[in-house]
Amino acid sequence: MKFLQLSFIPQSSDFALLTLRLWLGLSMLALHGWGKFTGFSTMAGQFPDPIGIGSTASLALVVFAELFCSALIVFGFLTRFAALALAITMAIAFFKQHGGMLSGEGSGELAFIYLAGYVALFFSGPGKFAFEKH
Repeated sequence: MKFLQLSFIPQSSDFALLTLRLWLGLSMLALHGWGKFTGFSTMAGQFPDPIGIGSTASLALVVFAELFCSALIVFGFLTRFAALALAITMAIAFFKQHGGMLSGEGSGELAFIYLAGYVALFFSGPGKFAFEKH
């Protein structure tokens, strides 16, 4: 019955924050940021412009957040800054591109879930398993 108590799992909020940072950071970087970075020249002219700064500038900001800021989160360096940049990016994606829809065709559910994780990291900071010391 000890297995059901999960006492073998580290009971540490710092370990939980490391897990969250790695999960969010690596998945955003690999599944979203990298593709936009490598396909930048192809996507630049047709990328959505939700805040009126132009398609290329919008894509550049998204690549900065999804690639560079995700890497910062993975390493736990400038975590609150990176989480804020990604939270803003996900909020814009959710509210402007997906119309705040959580279900149905064109749903922004994934952006909404990422947003929650980045807001949590913004408030918590990186934890002790990070390059940044607080």
